[in-house]
Amino acid sequence: MQEVSESDKEVGERAANAIEGGEDPGEFNLRATAASVYNLLQPSKVTKAAFGHAAECLQILLGNSDVSPDKKDWRFRDPAWEENPVYRRLAQSYLSFCSAMKSLVPESGDWRNKERAKFGIELLTSTLSPTNTLLGNPEAMKRAFETGGKSLVSGGRNFVQDLIHNGGMPAQVDSSSFKKGENLAATPGAVVFRNEVLEIIQYTPVTTQVRRRPTLVITPQINKYYFLDLSPGRSFVEFAVGRGVQTFMVSWKDPSPKQGHWNMDSYLTALLEAIDAIRDITGSEDINTFGFCAGGITMSALLGHLAAIGDKRVHVASFAVTLLDFEVPSMLGMLQSKPLLDKVKAKSKSKGVLEGKDLARVFAWFRPNDLVWNYWVNNYLMGKSPPSFDILAWNADSSNLPAGLHGDFLDIFANNTLTRPGEFKALGSLVDLSSIKCDTFVTGAVNDHLTPWKGCYQTTQLIGGKSTFVLSNAGHIASLVNPPGNPKSSYFTSDSVSSDPDKWKASAVKHQGTWWEYWAKWIDERSGENRQAPRKLGSKAWPVLYPAPGKYIGEFL
Repeated sequence: MQEVSESDKEVGERAANAIEGGEDPGEFNLRATAASVYNLLQPSKVTKAAFGHAAECLQILLGNSDVSPDKKDWRFRDPAWEENPVYRRLAQSYLSFCSAMKSLVPESGDWRNKERAKFGIELLTSTLSPTNTLLGNPEAMKRAFETGGKSLVSGGRNFVQDLIHNGGMPAQVDSSSFKKGENLAATPGAVVFRNEVLEIIQYTPVTTQVRRRPTLVITPQINKYYFLDLSPGRSFVEFAVGRGVQTFMVSWKDPSPKQGHWNMDSYLTALLEAIDAIRDITGSEDINTFGFCAGGITMSALLGHLAAIGDKRVHVASFAVTLLDFEVPSMLGMLQSKPLLDKVKAKSKSKGVLEGKDLARVFAWFRPNDLVWNYWVNNYLMGKSPPSFDILAWNADSSNLPAGLHGDFLDIFANNTLTRPGEFKALGSLVDLSSIKCDTFVTGAVNDHLTPWKGCYQTTQLIGGKSTFVLSNAGHIASLVNPPGNPKSSYFTSDSVSSDPDKWKASAVKHQGTWWEYWAKWIDERSGENRQAPRKLGSKAWPVLYPAPGKYIGEFL
């Protein structure tokens, strides 16, 4: 892998903490969102905010203002924002404007309207940041002088390239230094099962003994699986195999419009076929499952069906940053508008798929400062290449979602059907999550704005079995890519779960380290006795088809 400069690391790490996977909410309409914000504004609050901003600007002009940027705000890290009186006043005026706009967010009423207002205001204020312009960015101005204008030439070249090849969005990553099977998705293994919907990768044991009961990892359909198998040393799969867990991974096929009819039942049928193959390969009567993000939604539907028919093929289940209850306030809630969702569903049905690149743009605008303007400044004003970073390379490698499954996800999202017994049907069974009696391990992340931890916590109340909840630091994806050895990693645990997440948090104990280790102990206790590690992958009935990472993973787009 190429060496990455410190500045590139900063750009990459900021974005890595902002990137979101998660359930697909469809696309959103910016004009509709702006209209929602406008309708929510109260004239009295607007007047108060305007006068307050004007008064603060007067103090700024006189040099008497104490407004200052957050020390963590990357936009104002250059010393000129403090030392130069013009730039200092410019930053203070902008920050005062942002504060005035944020004061317009309604304090009461429907939380969804509040989220719409917050989103619209964030979109506006991030766009108007002076750092997005050359003259308003002292760091970019210095670089232009230092390079004799070459940075501006490079920036112009980058702009044209993105306009032609990236739909006008600033590129987030240089993926040229990554190759799947070498420095990404590199954990040794082989595809031992394949149908038209998925491949199953069995990973090569590295311990002399393994636990009898295997674990199947169910990944989100809207992403490639290898965010769980990033660079060596940062791979969840590598970690699990190293702990003696017989690990199998779902790698979904990236559907084309020809597969637009695939719905939730299509994916559940494929999973059941895969589970039977894994049971045959390992000789285990049952398996453990681990659903990540939208893979957890799929897994919950599968578990609900199995509970309804009295099938015990799954022994215990783990959920990571999965939202099953969409009544819990979250950024996604602003999209819960029937006209909007009907329009989105009709569009994907007409095209056959929801294209991954379109969804990636939606999620980028959810965090405009970190996932759009961050790169605007880096690529165009500074004239630098985008960073080379494993999470960003994965994030740029998007997958399509078939219209059928997209429609099912939208129904779950719009009507919250998984929380209401009998309102969601899976393979002909009426799903009642409370009828699922297996033990569950559930994770959330403190700074996750897409699937907020209190929403993830609700899974412990919906599933009928005994639940263990772990709250990780970081955000949606950064909390998942959480290998041992990171001094910044931490997590919270408690001996029991209650109906109130705040009470749980108050009683929880903070630990330094990664929740991976806590999960490893939990799953080890539920994976049966030790046995000799298999010398070969697959079985007579299910021989090795080809090496990992398989064929469905595809190539970078």
